[in-house]
Amino acid sequence: MKLSARNTLPAIIRKIEEGAVNAKVTVELAPGLVIVSIITLDAAKNLRLKVGDRAYAVIKASSVMIGVD
Repeated sequence: MKLSARNTLPAIIRKIEEGAVNAKVTVELAPGLVIVSIITLDAAKNLRLKVGDRAYAVIKASSVMIGVD
C-alpha cells in the first residue's frame, strides 16, 4: 500500500457500528488508545472490515488544532 499521507498507523479493528449510510469504525492502536472513524457503509463493505482484523488508521491533515479550557 502506498499513500501520500504520512501518518499511517497500524491498528486492530475493535468495533464496527453500521448505520443506514455510514459505519463507525473503532480501531485500537495500542492498549487503551483508540481512534474512531466515520466512513461510508459502502466503503466498509468494500474493504470487508471485520472486528479483530488488522487495518490502518490513515490521517491526512494540513493542521492539527489543540485547545484548553
